[in-house]
Amino acid sequence: MTSPDMPKDGDFASYLEGKMSRSAEVPDAAMSVDVNASASAPAAAPRQTIEQILVEGQEPTEEFLEEWIAGQDEPELSDEELERQALEAPGEDGDPSTPE
Repeated sequence: MTSPDMPKDGDFASYLEGKMSRSAEVPDAAMSVDVNASASAPAAAPRQTIEQILVEGQEPTEEFLEEWIAGQDEPELSDEELERQALEAPGEDGDPSTPE
């Protein structure tokens, strides 16, 4: 099963344009106000994703950059380890034979 927003025939540029237009339609979470939120309890900011940086054009946060740099020092995973992880988390369709 493919995602409905998957680019056709490798058309990555139109995929990015679609993502950009959809992100423009969604109101900014920072602008919304939750009237039930307690003023004494600060809301935890969601972790920034690579999609937000590359597709939406956000500046990377200090936390993201620290995680990125720490990940660069990690050893590469072997094919066996990647296969083991794929079998443990087969994706949305639950089929380990179709990697996500």
